[in-house]
Amino acid sequence: MTPRIDDREEVTVDLDALLVAAGRGDARAFERLYTELLPQAHRLALRTVRDPQLAEDVTQEALVEAWRRAASFDPRRATARSWVLMITHRRAVDRVRREQRQRVQAEHEAATLASPGAAPVPQDAVVEDDYRAWQTDRVRTALGRLSALQREAVEAAFYGGRTHAEVADHLGVPLGTAKTRIRDGLGRLRDALEGA
Repeated sequence: MTPRIDDREEVTVDLDALLVAAGRGDARAFERLYTELLPQAHRLALRTVRDPQLAEDVTQEALVEAWRRAASFDPRRATARSWVLMITHRRAVDRVRREQRQRVQAEHEAATLASPGAAPVPQDAVVEDDYRAWQTDRVRTALGRLSALQREAVEAAFYGGRTHAEVADHLGVPLGTAKTRIRDGLGRLRDALEGA
């Protein structure tokens, strides 16, 4: 029986099947996948880049990359949602790094133009190093507050660059267990970092 529009039941969309079909060239399948994942991808990008315009750009770039790479998607290794969000996260981090490099370069050039005969003082580099060390210490302390199982899962996912499925394989646990450990660990990390 086909669900009617006025039914209040939620229709489940098989995102993995849509992405596999998109990998075979089905533009309509990708259009549906795009519609389903756009809000989540945009929220992730916005949380990472913290600029609405950049977040829109990153989201579009990530979804275009997902379309181009759809044929390489393997539903045995990751879900379509985690695969697309991983691409989005990587794009967002790349954009933040690029923006920081451009800002540092512009500041360096401005300092050089302001006093062409003097060697530029790397004050920004010192401040940046101190800030990075402080942030690293905060994250290390927050990671220390996680259970050993949560820390192992979070580190495998974010420092190891593994998908949820790869984390599950690496830890020898079911996919749902790996996802729960990562989710709970990230929640505790967020609480620890916000409280610090």
